Amino acid sequence: MREDAAVRATSRLRTLLGSGKIVVAPGAFDGLSARLVEQAGFPAVYASGGAIARSCGVPDIGLISPDEIVARLAGMVEVVGIPVIADADTGYGNALNAQRAARAFERAGVAAFHLEDQTFPKKCGHYEDKGLVPAAEMVQKLKAVRDALLDPDFIVIARTDAIAVEGFSAALDRAAAYREAGADMIFVEAPTSEQEIADIARRVPGWKLINMFQGGKTPLLPAGRLQELGYHLVIIPSDTQRASIRAMQRTLEAIARDGSSAAMTADMVSFKDREAIVGTAGYLDRDKRYAS
Repeated sequence: MREDAAVRATSRLRTLLGSGKIVVAPGAFDGLSARLVEQAGFPAVYASGGAIARSCGVPDIGLISPDEIVARLAGMVEVVGIPVIADADTGYGNALNAQRAARAFERAGVAAFHLEDQTFPKKCGHYEDKGLVPAAEMVQKLKAVRDALLDPDFIVIARTDAIAVEGFSAALDRAAAYREAGADMIFVEAPTSEQEIADIARRVPGWKLINMFQGGKTPLLPAGRLQELGYHLVIIPSDTQRASIRAMQRTLEAIARDGSSAAMTADMVSFKDREAIVGTAGYLDRDKRYAS
């Protein structure tokens, strides 16, 4: 973890969320993308489970193991000084599995994670045909996770996917039960209208997270409007990855057509800028300092 992250990331995130200004956390899936989020000036980064899965070439349907995810999270935490908010899916099984995952995520250095009430293995929240565990089971899982965490400032976010499965009212009932179980923040996934977005904000007390990304079921609203409604955290999980996919496709098309990427020069960072992004000069300076 960087020197400017000496204050616990959990405490810094709590301060941000309590500031009265909405926190926008774009998605990242590796150290490089996390660095870019930080360098763009955002106060936090969201480690998207779906984006991490897709970076491995597989869909977001629970195929990546917890150990793989934790290793990726630790690498991201290592290279940024802003809090990392993680996606813990369903906790990867029952309450005991969730406890083990919670401890591993905490050791990796993330400041928060969200846990969802889908059946295991989960699906992307904007896919169809999802299944939910009983609300009582999710309540016990949240209690188990809270018992497992050592840092009292660690932020547990409870996510419900109930809108698409049981309906809007049931989602709000689940949200209330999850807050009572000890969740610090509520994440009602995939509202389908601005009215639902507003109703969630009005009827769910305390800190609230909303998922905003291009092409999903939820209409896009400006961060300022979401703050007015009463949201505290906005995640934008995979738009950065989708943009990078398109950029790579265009570069590969140019190479296939021309034998080089010269036609894409204006859309590529320079060799020098790339090295600045990853801090090469600082690493080399430290290497000289420690040389015998």
